[in-house]
Amino acid sequence: MARPTKYADAICGAGSLIAVAGVLLGLWLRSPLVVVVALVPSVAYEAYRTEGRSTRWASWMMAGVLALEFVFIVFGVSFNLSEFLSATEQEVAGYSVPLGDIKLVAPVLMAVLSVILIARTRGRYTRWLAVNVLIGVLALTYLIDPEVTQELLREGMEQGAW
Repeated sequence: MARPTKYADAICGAGSLIAVAGVLLGLWLRSPLVVVVALVPSVAYEAYRTEGRSTRWASWMMAGVLALEFVFIVFGVSFNLSEFLSATEQEVAGYSVPLGDIKLVAPVLMAVLSVILIARTRGRYTRWLAVNVLIGVLALTYLIDPEVTQELLREGMEQGAW
């Protein structure tokens, strides 16, 4: 059954404002944690709203990855995932995710999940929230490693993701 949309515009609008304010404040303070916290409302409402099989797993996976990223940043967890998996990249739903520092892999994976949600959903609110998250994780990736952000944008353009 479809989720009610009575307050969806207001909730998505508030999520957008929080995400944009968090991105701007996070960039100004050079704090990835601010960006992660600012994405929580959009990711939480995304997980609540999605109903399709592929979109539901993508939104719930995004929520889990965001929670892990919070833990990685707060507790300073850092390890090289490419050494652990003996690979430099992993394909996720047809998109190449570069492996490296775990704090960097999480936002890149969230960007891929956002693109999946934008491409596979019919709901305007789900797309709206996925764009919020995509913008936020691009800023988060930039704060962690600006060079990877450029690579992510280039690869996204080559694959036609945006």
